[in-house]
Amino acid sequence: MTTIAAVVLAPTSRPWYKILYVQVLFAIVLGVVVGWLWPSLATNEWIKALGDGFIKLIKMVIAPIIFCTVVSGISHIQDARKVGRVGVKALVYFEIVSSFALVIGLIMDNVFQIGHGLAAKPDAAAVQHYVDQAKATKSVDFVLNIIPDSVVGALARGDILQVLLFAILFGFALMAMGRRPAHAHR
Repeated sequence: MTTIAAVVLAPTSRPWYKILYVQVLFAIVLGVVVGWLWPSLATNEWIKALGDGFIKLIKMVIAPIIFCTVVSGISHIQDARKVGRVGVKALVYFEIVSSFALVIGLIMDNVFQIGHGLAAKPDAAAVQHYVDQAKATKSVDFVLNIIPDSVVGALARGDILQVLLFAILFGFALMAMGRRPAHAHR
């Protein structure tokens, strides 16, 4: 005999075209095809505005997503040692995936010469400005710049390292507080 709870809780499968990553992959392929067939659309000011707006929307949500994810992840762990193990695993994963992406990028560039023929001209003065800035920065300054003057300012500027540091500290603070007793929920 089937109960109502079993029917309500039964997993439902969604059609493949309603899965978010399938939609994203489809949009990427569609963008490539449209750009290849109608390259003049790329110079349209509305198309450029759509792209710029999309990038701004992504930048807008990155810092809050990182903050919420890290705080939630750390605060739900009961044992602080698990956080260290998860952190080490995350660093190893980050390094492996970053190296893999770098190798793919180098292969694609060397085999297919992506960007060859673009009319882009490097700005030597801008590059030199960043080189000089990097030479002037000491490791102590780098570490001190990770600590934000203000949490709201770090979130507003999108300084990911500063947001990450605050999220880690905030998550540990929530973890140290523990769970509230059931009678405290009102």
